[in-house]
Amino acid sequence: MTKPIFVLNGPNLNRLGLREPEIYGSTTLAQVEELCRTAAGHRPVEFRQTNSEERLIEWVHEAIDAAAGIIINPAAFTFTSLALFDALKMFPGPIFELHITNVHKREQVYHHSHVSRVATAVMAGFGADGYGVAMGAMCARKDLLQ
Repeated sequence: MTKPIFVLNGPNLNRLGLREPEIYGSTTLAQVEELCRTAAGHRPVEFRQTNSEERLIEWVHEAIDAAAGIIINPAAFTFTSLALFDALKMFPGPIFELHITNVHKREQVYHHSHVSRVATAVMAGFGADGYGVAMGAMCARKDLLQ
């Protein structure tokens, strides 16, 4: 059985399309999920969003045993959560860190990612379309063909 790719989303991403559309665009989280599922083709996808750091960490723990790869937009937890960093260090497969905006063009508080230290790849600034690009890249990995 093919293991799914987990797409994990952190706080406030449930407000996509409504929250600061001039920064994050008008695409909703439901549209992002559809984009991921389309890009994954027949590959199973676990798509989740939470505003809770605890729940996000629990999902990473679940992924350790169940997922082929993780695409994660940790949102604010990117810059604050050592607990998330520690959980991601345990994941044996590829981890793609994703941000809708180019965090390096934003305020200084967004410039230091704890997640980047354990991520296989980092994507930022592609808007919501970045999810489809990330999923395509994840599915193209030869180590995920099983």
